[in-house]
Amino acid sequence: MADWKNLDQLDAYKALVDDSTRVDLRTVLAGEQGAQRVRRYALPMACGLSYNYGAKQVDDALLAKLANLAKEAQLSEKFAELYNGAMINTGEKRLVLHHLTRGQLGDPVVADGVDKREFYVEQQKRIADFAGKVHGGEITNAAGEDFTTVVQIGIGGSDLGPRAIYLALENWARAEGALKMEARFISNVDPDDAVNVLSTIDVAHSLFILVSKSGTTLETLTNEAFVKDALSKAGLDPADHMVAVTSQTSPLAQDSGYLEAFFMDDHIGGRYSSTSAVGGAVLSLAFGPEVFAQLLAGAAATDRISADADPLENPAMLDALIGVYERNILGYESTAVLPYSQALSRFPAHLQQADMESNGKSVNRFGEPVDYPTGPVLFGEPGTNGQHSFYQLLHQGKDIVPLQFVGFRENQGKTDVLIQGSYSQQKLGANVAAQIVAFACGKDDEDLNKKFDGGRPSSIIIGERLTPESMGALLAHFENKIMFQGFLWNLNSFDQEGVQLGKVLAKRVLAHETDGALAVYSEMLGI
Repeated sequence: MADWKNLDQLDAYKALVDDSTRVDLRTVLAGEQGAQRVRRYALPMACGLSYNYGAKQVDDALLAKLANLAKEAQLSEKFAELYNGAMINTGEKRLVLHHLTRGQLGDPVVADGVDKREFYVEQQKRIADFAGKVHGGEITNAAGEDFTTVVQIGIGGSDLGPRAIYLALENWARAEGALKMEARFISNVDPDDAVNVLSTIDVAHSLFILVSKSGTTLETLTNEAFVKDALSKAGLDPADHMVAVTSQTSPLAQDSGYLEAFFMDDHIGGRYSSTSAVGGAVLSLAFGPEVFAQLLAGAAATDRISADADPLENPAMLDALIGVYERNILGYESTAVLPYSQALSRFPAHLQQADMESNGKSVNRFGEPVDYPTGPVLFGEPGTNGQHSFYQLLHQGKDIVPLQFVGFRENQGKTDVLIQGSYSQQKLGANVAAQIVAFACGKDDEDLNKKFDGGRPSSIIIGERLTPESMGALLAHFENKIMFQGFLWNLNSFDQEGVQLGKVLAKRVLAHETDGALAVYSEMLGI
């Protein structure tokens, strides 16, 4: 059994605190030694990706100390306990099984009286069968016409991850002839969200997927009612257009108002559910179940690499260790995810939830306060748009923000034009390469307004082309990085009590059971 200790109780962490040595990026990246460093500080990832940390504030001596920290914190052993079915989610007394949706890493895991790997595979097969019937014209609308659009109704993890992945693969699917159905998403309880989607689709040829584990999520059920009203007003029976993704114990599971119900369980948190039925239904309908299977294969390949006990051979573990060093030793409070790929436009938003909901905690996994910083504030935007937005602060602001770039050598659409001696994809790559060096090395200038201090650390994940496999690998890399950081901080990264209080108070407002400031704010908002 692994020994769960707070970060500041570990001797390896104390050694890091006592080490005042700091790597000067402006020095180590200069000249030929910089070139050698960038080539050497790289790790192969799954599916042709690579993790390069040459522009991070580390050297061989520090990497050895981080490896000691990983060993003392028993990161590998804790991951093994997780995928072998230990009760890692201490707050909710649950297992953590999202890795099982894409492969068996360790021993069979039996929970709720069933083999959970078999349960997840069964749901994937049921979804694949359903999607095949929709694509083949066996399941149609009441008029016998094909469904052409699928709309996911969900919020939080039921929206952010699946939406980010759909957008990531949409252009790839068009180029490869793999786009079976257009996908849209309704998440916000703001009626403008539902109205915007419903006004731009043909509801008669649309399938709607309601995603709610409990079957009681207020925002999701409100939007479902909105959609059902639109269907009824169009003279359509909502039961002919609705699919549910829920738990087997929810009130939706046996509801005759759905064409089909696919199941998830309590052992997979929403933000980790994209590789379960939550993402599987919409992505299989949009791209075909074989494409979803490719995504799962990429995620599983990353999981297998993440099980390596050696952090210098384990990209997710090393990324996590460097991130904790930056947060707890160097004192950097934020981090930015900067994908140089328009396809990943919503991936930073997904990672905001995955990271900040997981590790935005001030008590450890035993409910005891911790005395050190935990999860950073995470934000991001695709390059080059971000360069013309918040990069000014990143380059010359008073706070240093570690950066995580993502880039690809080829675009998805297989279309490009030669302009002024280079292709658009080459211009994109040139920008990210330039930004890495500019952030790290800076520029001296007598005019302080034009001076760049440099010393801004970054890493980059590079791939050939964003495909289902590489998308799955990228998704799992960040999921596992977040997990390892939670282990280091001794947190329960798999509950989210911080989102509950607002929900409780909102119900009081709607029931008009308010007083004091809550009553006044409610009145001001016309409730």
